[in-house]
Amino acid sequence: MFAYIKGSLEVKTRGYIVIDVNGVGYKIFMSETAIEKIGDIGQIIKIHTYLKVREDDMSLYGFNTNEELRMFELLLSVSGIGAKSAINMLSNITPSSFALAVITNDVAKIKALPGVGPKTAQRIILELKDKIKTQEEITLGENAQEKVLIEENENVSEAISALQVLGYSKKEIEKALEKENKENMTIEQIIKLGLKNLAR
Repeated sequence: MFAYIKGSLEVKTRGYIVIDVNGVGYKIFMSETAIEKIGDIGQIIKIHTYLKVREDDMSLYGFNTNEELRMFELLLSVSGIGAKSAINMLSNITPSSFALAVITNDVAKIKALPGVGPKTAQRIILELKDKIKTQEEITLGENAQEKVLIEENENVSEAISALQVLGYSKKEIEKALEKENKENMTIEQIIKLGLKNLAR
């Protein structure tokens, strides 16, 4: 319903902000990290949003980047994880670090997030990796040249999988990385490069 909200920042406090748009104040729940990064009171800001609707409640959740929004939506798709838990996780890990933890089976990193136990961490990794596998089956064979590149560079392959965790299609990622020199780059460096190009 709301892709984003752009207006004057009127309230900036723990857990949420209020944006004024033509005299209407929108209360938007955000992670502590995201709130720290937005502007000062009175500034015009743009926030990507997710509207959560239940029988007894309608709540807006806000994000500074599309990657944060995608991570939030992915976390909600994991059984047993609600909006508040997902926002808490976003306060303690970046989308790129989260995606990397998923594709490298780093249970310890995800388990270290507030409110996440060992079983939940394993479930997050399992369910999100299954989504990547499904995407790869759909796109398999569409670009043989990139397939060769992936086989030659394991870091590129891991980075592509991590970016898929954040909801980007394999085609989008390949296009974002195809002209870049990825030799001697770490997986996280490739992920950050990909995110930079995808945001253009």
